[in-house]
Amino acid sequence: EMSEMSERSKQNVAHGLAWSYYIGYLKIVLPRMKKSMEEFCRANPNLLACRKTWKLHILIPLSCDVYDDLEKADSNIQYVADLTETTLARAGTKKRVYKHSLYAIRDEENQLWHCAVEYATPLQSLYAMSQDECAAFSREERLEQAKLFYRTLEEILKGSKECADAYRLIAYEEPEEAETHFLSREIMWHLRQEHREEIAMLEGNHLHTPSTALDSAELNLQISVSDLPQPLRTDGF
Repeated sequence: EMSEMSERSKQNVAHGLAWSYYIGYLKIVLPRMKKSMEEFCRANPNLLACRKTWKLHILIPLSCDVYDDLEKADSNIQYVADLTETTLARAGTKKRVYKHSLYAIRDEENQLWHCAVEYATPLQSLYAMSQDECAAFSREERLEQAKLFYRTLEEILKGSKECADAYRLIAYEEPEEAETHFLSREIMWHLRQEHREEIAMLEGNHLHTPSTALDSAELNLQISVSDLPQPLRTDGF
């Protein structure tokens, strides 16, 4: 009965997608992120001067509107190169390739900032479910699931030692009226924040700059304690 209630309310969708994304992808690629960035920097020493940006920037649009081509999403975002590939045997597939793309982000002063950035791919599934009659997923339900996906993923990654300091979640709500360079400005805010963090760390100071980007407290989630991510096992193993 509890399982049927959970299925009807679709409570497990975002949790399952977040855990699958972490176990099946992020837990594999993020621990290798720094090494890939170091290898790229040795060949291109001037592009990634700030080590705080040596992480995977994960875009989480709450609309679940994901572009396959970032350059088409915003002309101020330009593809530069792919980082070093990771090749593993995975679930019967030999030599499965995992790789990330490096982009140049053009700011308001025409300066280029470089970072590895990509969308959280499970959002494509949420969007597709809202378009499929069989899933019966409304636009409102999709928004709530996107928020829950972000909150769940954030909690999972916070508890992951392997992935520490190898990622940055960029959750955002797109403006009602289309803005040509909204996405590049959103990414730029985070890159500038990372630069400030590195400067503060080098100087031994602590940042007190209030965030203007979305965090989990601002997502207005209607989630009970029982809905929050729970460990896979509760018996200590």
